[in-house]
Amino acid sequence: MSAGYSVLWTEVAERDLREVIVFIAGDNVQNALQVLENIRDKASSLYTLPERGRVVPELQSNGIFIYRELIISPWRLLYRIADSSNVYITAVLDSRRNVEDILLQRLIHS
Repeated sequence: MSAGYSVLWTEVAERDLREVIVFIAGDNVQNALQVLENIRDKASSLYTLPERGRVVPELQSNGIFIYRELIISPWRLLYRIADSSNVYITAVLDSRRNVEDILLQRLIHS
C-alpha cells in the first residue's frame, strides 16, 4: 500500500487562504480560526484518495482536466495531482465569485 501523497501549498493558495482568514477575522477571530482549521483539515485529507475531488467544471468545459476541487462552503479548494506522490493546492476561492474571471485575472497579472 502507498504511503500516501504529500499535500503542498503553492504561494498563491497560501495568499488566498491568508486573505480569507484576515477578512473573516475582521468580524470574528474565533470564527476565522475555525475556518482556517477546517480548510487545512480538508486539504490535509487529500493525503489519501485525492481523486475524490471533482474536476473543476469551468475548466473542464474548456478542455482542462488536471485541476480538481473540494467544496468547503462557501470556498472552493482547487488542486492538482502532480504525480504518484504530490498534490498541490493551487487556490482557495470564494464560490460566490466567477472562477473563470478570477483565474483569467491571475493569468493576466502574472
